[in-house]
Amino acid sequence: MPELPEVETTKASLAPLLDQQVLSVEVRQSSLRWPIPADLSKLVGQRLIQLKRRSKYILAIFEQDTMLWHLGMSGSFRICEVGETLRKHDHLIIRFEDVELRYHDPRRFGCILWLDEYSQTKLIDTLGPEPLSADFNAEYLSQKLKSKQVGIKVAIMDNHVVVGVGNIYATESLFNLSIHPAQVASSLTPSQIEKLVVEIKRILQQAIDLGGSTLRDYSNAMGENGYFQQTLLAYGRAGEMCVNCETTLENIKLGQRASVFCPECQPLKKVQPKPKATARGKTK
Repeated sequence: MPELPEVETTKASLAPLLDQQVLSVEVRQSSLRWPIPADLSKLVGQRLIQLKRRSKYILAIFEQDTMLWHLGMSGSFRICEVGETLRKHDHLIIRFEDVELRYHDPRRFGCILWLDEYSQTKLIDTLGPEPLSADFNAEYLSQKLKSKQVGIKVAIMDNHVVVGVGNIYATESLFNLSIHPAQVASSLTPSQIEKLVVEIKRILQQAIDLGGSTLRDYSNAMGENGYFQQTLLAYGRAGEMCVNCETTLENIKLGQRASVFCPECQPLKKVQPKPKATARGKTK
């Protein structure tokens, strides 16, 4: 699944379309996660004036309307020459002045929607802060984690806590800090939380600088692959040796996601249960 660095890289690669006018729109398959709007022809005659990213959504801002695009599990955009051979899963074609923008999605879990009051409320307003912004800091994360009894990896992958920290980047951040992915989130020390915020920001920025991770078929709109996967130390390496201590890396499932870790470098620390209050208010 494309994560924040891949979406940011895709957004940047769409820049050649800015200030170009839409000449035509063709929907070849409307059945995605939600149906592609039937009135997409409203884009014809409008220029694309701005591209933004919020979490894993790309906001394509045209002169009169704004669209909300999500790549889902296997989606990708590709800028193509007019008349270039279509691929089987090219579901949407937006013709601009010089080129075509095609949305390709074999598994059809992505979305092409208008950004309106409904989608803003349901999909955008509930999101946590951007991880590379100043709003995501140690004080904020401490407040969010203090009552969470789930594993820290599950907590930082929760879009209500912070957006865009997907499985790859959560796994790598925790490995680099020697924190077990199942460590109870509320048990992290202030020092660990501060370091975790710094490491998440570092890992995500490094991934963006390297064009994201191409593990299966991801590429940006210019057809270019990412290279961050070449730096992976833990993700996808279960059964291999730890680069630090040569212990065999293990894999557990947390929140239905594979979580690779080193049992030697990332030991799971026991958390002492809090004393229970008696009927008279005393603790046992």
